[in-house]
Amino acid sequence: MMLALLLLFFCLISSTSGATRNASSRPAVVHVGAIFTFDSTIGRVAKVAIDAAEDDVNSDPSVLRGTRLQIIMRDTNCSGFLGMMEALQFMETDTVAIVGPQCTAIAHVISHVSNELHVPLLSFSATDPTLNALEYPYFVRTTQSDLFQMAAIAEIVDYYQWNQVIAVYVDDDHGRNGVAALGDKLAERRCKISYKAQVSPGATRSDVTDLLVKVALMESRVIVVHSNQEYGPMILSIAHYLEMMTNGYVWITTDWLSSLLDSRGPLASSTMETMQGVLTLRQHTADSKKKRDFISRWSNLTRKENIGDFRLNSYGLYAYDTVWMLAKALDAFFDDGGIISFSNDKSLHDAQGGTLHLEAMSIFDGGQLLLDKVRKSNFSGLTGLLRFDSDANLVHPAFDIINVIGTGSRTVGFWSNYSGLSIVSPDILYSKPLNVSIGSDQLYSVIWPGETTTKPRGWVFPNNGKELKIGVPDRVSYKEFVSKSPTTGTVKGYCIDVFTAAVNLLPYAVPFKLIPFGNGHANPSYTELTNMVATGAFDAAVGDIAIVTNRTKIVDFTQPYIESGLVIVAPIRKHKSNAWAFLQPFTVEMWCVTGLFFLVVGAAVWILEHRINDEFRGPPRQQIVTVFWFSFSTLFFAHRENTVSTLGRVVLIIWLFVVLIIQSSYTASLTSILTVQQLSSPVKGIDSLIASDELIGFQVGSFAENYMVEELSIPRSRLKALGSPEEYAEALELGPKNGGVAAIVDERAYVELFLSTNCKFAIVGSEFTKSGWGFVFPRDSPLAVDMSTAILTLSENGDLQRIHDKWFTRAACISETDEIDSERLHLTSFWGLFLISGMSCFLALLIYFIIMIRQFVQLPPPDDQDRSSNQQTPQSGRRLQKFLSFVDDRVEDAKNRSKRGQMEKPTNNVNADIESYD
Repeated sequence: MMLALLLLFFCLISSTSGATRNASSRPAVVHVGAIFTFDSTIGRVAKVAIDAAEDDVNSDPSVLRGTRLQIIMRDTNCSGFLGMMEALQFMETDTVAIVGPQCTAIAHVISHVSNELHVPLLSFSATDPTLNALEYPYFVRTTQSDLFQMAAIAEIVDYYQWNQVIAVYVDDDHGRNGVAALGDKLAERRCKISYKAQVSPGATRSDVTDLLVKVALMESRVIVVHSNQEYGPMILSIAHYLEMMTNGYVWITTDWLSSLLDSRGPLASSTMETMQGVLTLRQHTADSKKKRDFISRWSNLTRKENIGDFRLNSYGLYAYDTVWMLAKALDAFFDDGGIISFSNDKSLHDAQGGTLHLEAMSIFDGGQLLLDKVRKSNFSGLTGLLRFDSDANLVHPAFDIINVIGTGSRTVGFWSNYSGLSIVSPDILYSKPLNVSIGSDQLYSVIWPGETTTKPRGWVFPNNGKELKIGVPDRVSYKEFVSKSPTTGTVKGYCIDVFTAAVNLLPYAVPFKLIPFGNGHANPSYTELTNMVATGAFDAAVGDIAIVTNRTKIVDFTQPYIESGLVIVAPIRKHKSNAWAFLQPFTVEMWCVTGLFFLVVGAAVWILEHRINDEFRGPPRQQIVTVFWFSFSTLFFAHRENTVSTLGRVVLIIWLFVVLIIQSSYTASLTSILTVQQLSSPVKGIDSLIASDELIGFQVGSFAENYMVEELSIPRSRLKALGSPEEYAEALELGPKNGGVAAIVDERAYVELFLSTNCKFAIVGSEFTKSGWGFVFPRDSPLAVDMSTAILTLSENGDLQRIHDKWFTRAACISETDEIDSERLHLTSFWGLFLISGMSCFLALLIYFIIMIRQFVQLPPPDDQDRSSNQQTPQSGRRLQKFLSFVDDRVEDAKNRSKRGQMEKPTNNVNADIESYD
């Protein structure tokens, strides 16, 4: 019994010891698979790099610490089927991870298997952006995603201000998904792929030639080639043969070309001739001593493999770093207690009679832990910092921008998602604060195809023999702008002349055909015409087309060639001047207050001066007259009385300043009333028009109708469509009460033409919208930009104004003589003043003569001597002569004579009494 217990105890100890050893000990060998195409530009470099990394890892005792890494490589020969088969064979063995695959198609298939069996895939060359960690958690991309490469290309396109590109790509998963990412990145910058040229897998040289012939007939000259080393050189060679590598073209390739040049360069001169001026990208790898040392070893490594002389490219660096990433992750995996163990997947079994032996494949139990360790990698390798972000992409994505020239290439700049385009290495920029200022992007000068440094325009007029179909509104009113001749059918007008002059300034020929749009009986709908350009029924539209918000959402407009906002036209009434026009500058209240203040100031000055100033003293009647005279004489600064007191002077100075302001304002206002033509209208502006309930006219086909309904909330029932200037005039003359309209809302250009022959109406209020007319082109049309430049040139050199004068210079409503006559001042405006002045003179003289007659009557009779001297003169003549003499005498002389006569009268009476007494 005791012996049995001892045996059981040792068994338990042994089993416990064994379990602990297995959990903590490291295996002698860890098996890793690698699948890629050996005989390819990337595969040849990757094979050497992987072997070198395997040797370096195994020779470094600090990495796996006693465990040897064994990498078994299989050649997929670019076959998706072979790649899948070889991956499944790895799953039957104790393979903990797979380096690869190289091709996108294989990666998509194998990733599903890896998800099921928990075997991480570490691909150094599958750049398809759809291979993401959300759908394929066990797929780890250890290189840069094409998403960043396409972002770099989109930024280059935007930097050179091109709007459209043509994408040439191999029609497989890698090509389609990469071009889709390019389209998204271009759209973010308001650019687009105008045409997708698909090269079918297995296409012949003849097929590619036919495809590029179509490309040559396209408008865009910016061509992006997203291919592989098999079809890429063929595409460039055929393009060179078709003379598509000449001046005006832009060729941008993804990093397949830089990999080819780095690995096999220098290429044959005939091959290099086919790619002169091409821009290509290369994955940026940081410069470091570790990288330089590895490059110096490369020639020895290739000789060791005995597979030919080829150079290192960026994919070889990433393949080397991938092995090291996996080795470090395995080391962390073992440190965290991970063990290499596999279990059968019960869901995997052959169907009845099947011979696939699916049950041989097993799940890697530590797959999730190893994947986590890989995701947490953080070390510096040959390519730089190797660390993943939250989206499972390597941090600090960056690309070199390469210009192929001569027998080699040169770097013209860099791109990174941190700083955009720059001539400074991303390694330096990452250590500095981000500069996002406008204009911070820059590149060195590029030698483009055709050996020119001048930036290509990026597009040409399509060389397909087709004419531009240009829609032109067939107007029935205001034909000066655009109209179709009823006899010849030709289209002419102001807008057509401007368009033709602008086209003549373009540096290339633009064949076009003007197609009238409309039924010829009413003005067409300009919104419908704009929509036809947006849908492709017309290639452009030329005419009096207003640039409004709704239209700019679907088409592009050129620079406005004429300003034309909405204005209001209404009947006007001229005010004629009358006899009392001089009273109009001031209101009744102003006249009353002004007169009152004259009296108040006069009284105030009298009070302040009365006791110390003799000029303000005297009888009450005289003092009242003085107050009135002094007050109103200040209006003309003609007061004669001197002010003595300080307070009186202060009051007077202030009052004279007030009088100066009042007098100046009165003079200015009266001048305006008498010299400026006074017009009035019951409609004062858009606000009063909205507030009323009267009918409003608008031109048929104009955007004014929708604007008033949608923006101004005017009921459509209040709007009345009018089709010609004659209908305008008739509706305005009738007025809203007689079936007409109160006002018309239309664009200024039409209104000015209408008013040039209709002087009974005028623009009331201010222009309440700001817009203009432009030519219409499809969205992102490069022709719109060039036409805008041409219109600006026409404006600057005066041709635009000359065209305007040609069509719209005509006699005005009012002749020059009538204008001069309207500025003259007529008697009608002043006879009231003359009447007041004349009446005041008449009344003053009348009162004066009444007083004179009264005083003359009161004079004493003449003495006897005067009688005797005047006996010869008739009685009536003597009195008239005496009256005139009285009027002519000074008041003092008349008074003295009167007093003398009164004193002599008693004396004469006494003498007469004495004589009678005697």
